[in-house]
Amino acid sequence: MKIQAFQLNLKLASIALVSLLLFSCGDQKKKDSLTENENIQDSTEINQFGGLALYTLRDAMTENTENTLQTVASDGYAYIEAAGYENGKFYNLAPQDFKSLCEDINLKPVSTHQGSVTLENAAQMIADVKAAGFEYFVIPVPPIGMFTFDQETMTMGMNGTVEELATILNTLGEQCTAAGLTLLYHNHDFEFKKNENGIVPIDYLLENTDTKNVNFQMDLYWVTKAGADPVAYFEKYPGRFKLWHVKDMDDEGKFAPVGAGTIDFKRILAEKEKSGMQYYFVEQDQTFDTTPLEAIKISHKGLEAIGFN
Repeated sequence: MKIQAFQLNLKLASIALVSLLLFSCGDQKKKDSLTENENIQDSTEINQFGGLALYTLRDAMTENTENTLQTVASDGYAYIEAAGYENGKFYNLAPQDFKSLCEDINLKPVSTHQGSVTLENAAQMIADVKAAGFEYFVIPVPPIGMFTFDQETMTMGMNGTVEELATILNTLGEQCTAAGLTLLYHNHDFEFKKNENGIVPIDYLLENTDTKNVNFQMDLYWVTKAGADPVAYFEKYPGRFKLWHVKDMDDEGKFAPVGAGTIDFKRILAEKEKSGMQYYFVEQDQTFDTTPLEAIKISHKGLEAIGFN
């Protein structure tokens, strides 16, 4: 009887131990599941809005593309503009792979600067831009060797004539439209200043490019640097400025994080409908006293304070 009682107690103890282990495992799974769900909830609660021009993070994008894009999303940006196309790849990724990476990170690829475009390579480049999921094909400076930069005076300009540039833009614009892309030209300051023939290049381009195929990305810093008024251009050429670069200027005329400078973005933002703006991007060519990664955090907070969304 004692042996039977002992065996019974041992059996009951074994059952209890197994039940305890099963309960503990189930409880741990519930905890793990809750933690996982909390993490998912935290990431989805990030208030993502606005865009970032990746030229700001050009070194970081070269060093670690995926981690840098994850940081951009974590900092609250919703979409991006690329500036890293070479040999048929975006940041060393095939177009479809770059598109998939952006999808995984929850960043929308909206536009890309294609400064190396020529009439000869345009077809392949347009196909790559399309495959990567971009909507806008942006020409950042006069292409095909027309852009000039004087290292001594730090001034930009162009070779050739503005008539030739308009012809190139119309040709490329027609090809982009046929492929389902929108071609834009991005300004610096020299396009807003009279050339040797008394022509203001940006005015000529606005008046002599086909509105169905060619429009513009306005860099608000460079317009201001040139002494021109963005709002005056919105009024004179409504609907032509589909994208903006939101870039601030400090008291010395240098680049600054958005909201830390002197440009009256609220006044400009109030006229976004007249502008035709569809998307905007923070960009800071140089960051001086902060790192680029720190600067984009400051700028995103500045966007929110100004009223961008």
